[in-house]
Amino acid sequence: MASKSLCFVLVAVLLAYYIYKPLPDNVEEKYKVMLMDATFRTLGHAGSLAELLGLKHYMEVMMLLTFAEHTEPTSDETITVTDTSFNKVPVRLYLPKQHSKTLRRAVIFIHGGGWCVGSAAMKPYDLLSKQTAQQLNAVVVSINYRLAPEAHFPTQFDDVYAVVTFFLQQSILDKYSVDPIRIAVSGDSAGGNLAAAVAQQLLDDPEVKVKLKIQALIYPVMQSLDLNTPSYQDNSHMPVLSRTLMVRFWSEYFTTDQKLFEAMLSNRHIPSQEAHLLKHVNWSTLLPDHLKKNHIYHIPEHGDSTFIKKYPGLLDRRASPLLLEDDKLKGLPLTYVITCMYDVLRDDGFMYVSRLQKAGVQVVHHHYESTFHGILLLNSSPFDLAIAHQVMDRYLHWLGDNL
Repeated sequence: MASKSLCFVLVAVLLAYYIYKPLPDNVEEKYKVMLMDATFRTLGHAGSLAELLGLKHYMEVMMLLTFAEHTEPTSDETITVTDTSFNKVPVRLYLPKQHSKTLRRAVIFIHGGGWCVGSAAMKPYDLLSKQTAQQLNAVVVSINYRLAPEAHFPTQFDDVYAVVTFFLQQSILDKYSVDPIRIAVSGDSAGGNLAAAVAQQLLDDPEVKVKLKIQALIYPVMQSLDLNTPSYQDNSHMPVLSRTLMVRFWSEYFTTDQKLFEAMLSNRHIPSQEAHLLKHVNWSTLLPDHLKKNHIYHIPEHGDSTFIKKYPGLLDRRASPLLLEDDKLKGLPLTYVITCMYDVLRDDGFMYVSRLQKAGVQVVHHHYESTFHGILLLNSSPFDLAIAHQVMDRYLHWLGDNL
């Protein structure tokens, strides 16, 4: 009996040690956050082990969370929800049922997941899209683009752009009673990256006559050139998105070649002949002083040009929207940006806000000091955080006022 009790105590202690994670003082609902993070870390460890044993690719295991959160399209008395396709790309479509005397607004939403995981059908995204459709009386198009490692850049961008340009056709807008001057593109994380890239690409597309009114970028990924900004350093082990995982997402976006991952992890993947591009992501000139802290800017060490030759997407603004020249930024629509203090991608968002403002683009930036990457997805059980609802409510309220 005593031995069983001792074993129980030891297991309990080890479990508590595994779950416990030091968090900043201002993070709320700490134990719920720790439990969520432990679950996510466990999935990551399982992925690493499965890959090491040659059983499955790491991202295939990470996709288990996507499958676990899957929801079927469920309509109710206010919204019709259907899974369909636009331009041969799967989408989940949300159509309000309530009568409208005027044409409706529309939000094209792009889910996150590092271009490798995620789905419009995941419970948190489905809930967000439903609330968007209900509160704004808006048509919502949530895109299911192809994912790595089966598909690499620019496939994800091409899928999203195909949906957006299809939807922006006047005949399609007429079909769904959408006002052509009240359309937004929105996305979180990698979805924010794709939303920003789409908004930029539309500036140079003479075939698309309808223009976006708003781009909403929720803790977006904006550049792959410098993966050692202050936020990458300070938040390298924060919940949900560690630096290592974000670098893995970046490398998988381009290739399954482990050598690129290793080069990006050491921040040595940009050759010297491309160093002039670093001015677009120089955090020492683009971040506010309070985020620089005691960090000293160092130009990333130059890497092997072989990577750029093999994977030119590393320098493509469709992958890194921060690479767009200043004079091109001027044409972008009203922009909404969310950033989180304890997020490796925080500085990407701040740098884009800074460059957009300098270019004269109207920007609204909501920064959250007490939370971390992916907070918008923690809007439902079992990891339902109060701040997730605050972020979502503020986002929807802003869209309602400006779209």
